Amino acid sequence: MESPLPDEAAAARRLVALLRLACSGELAAALAYRGHWRSLPIDGAGGEERDQIRKIEEEELHHRRQLLEMLRAMGCAPRRFREARAWLIGRLLGALCHVTGWLIPMYGAGRLESRNVREYEAAARHAFGCRRQEWIDCLLTMAEVEWDHEAWFRGRVLSSRLGRRFPLWKAPLPKGEIRRTFEREFALAAAPMRASVSSPPAAARSTRWEEERSRPGRAARSRSRG
Repeated sequence: MESPLPDEAAAARRLVALLRLACSGELAAALAYRGHWRSLPIDGAGGEERDQIRKIEEEELHHRRQLLEMLRAMGCAPRRFREARAWLIGRLLGALCHVTGWLIPMYGAGRLESRNVREYEAAARHAFGCRRQEWIDCLLTMAEVEWDHEAWFRGRVLSSRLGRRFPLWKAPLPKGEIRRTFEREFALAAAPMRASVSSPPAAARSTRWEEERSRPGRAARSRSRG
């Protein structure tokens, strides 16, 4: 088996670090969202928000399962201390949702989801850097789902007169830019690699051109043009 190049090894280390961070973060988020939706009324508008946040919790847990699979494939696991801290933070935030009202949890969740979008975009770039291309689509899809979460929480904060007075976190780029930006970067990064693999050496290209010029049919066509 080939040893990874230095840049690939560095990308792999950065990818593992991000996967561990995101995996524990998803645990904290899921537990916080569980407490959040349980604090909301079942009927009316509260019931709709309750269902939406419960759906977001399920999506966060799905992301966590995918991240755990990636870590196992790389021979790694989440950090135990970070997992324990995430569990405590998630349970604490979930409990606080029962006494702080709905606006503060919505604001905190939106800010968190905005950061998650950037983390998954960065993880996709590191996956490319360490030749884990099979994970890129999954990581970009996670970024898109987190973008949807951020947009929903932002909308809920802005629906409140008090929330509109809060300094909002920086809005992410349009959702479609997640893949377009990555594809542009991927094309730039992959072009030298493709060129080195697919393009013949300069001497071979020169020899081939000379052979083409020496063919009788090509020489006749050249004289006829003259």
